[in-house]
Amino acid sequence: MKQEKGITLIELMVVVLIVAVLAGIAIPAYTGYLQRARRADAKTALEQVRASQEMWRAEKGIYSSNETELQNTMGAPKISISAYYTWAFTATGDKAWKAQATALGSQTTDGNLTIDQDGVKLPADKWVK
Repeated sequence: MKQEKGITLIELMVVVLIVAVLAGIAIPAYTGYLQRARRADAKTALEQVRASQEMWRAEKGIYSSNETELQNTMGAPKISISAYYTWAFTATGDKAWKAQATALGSQTTDGNLTIDQDGVKLPADKWVK
């Protein structure tokens, strides 16, 4: 009897099942990695805002209430950090301010980040890693 070469439908289905299981594990892990990388960009931008505010205060004795001033003179980042975050801050008097990186698009599930003049970073669990 002559043996035929090739694969059976069952063998093909087993391979498809294995690929599906691996994809089911890898895709969520990759998505989480992308969110953490984008969050790192936002954290860096907020730290730059904080440093810019501190330089402004060291020179002027008060915090700035204008993003453009900080960008032009102290090197604060652009308002649009990336396609996934923008930042803005509010000054409450001359002695206090709070900056927030607002998540956009697919990053919204990760949430917003904030930092203030005392270095308080919220939500704390997002700043740890």
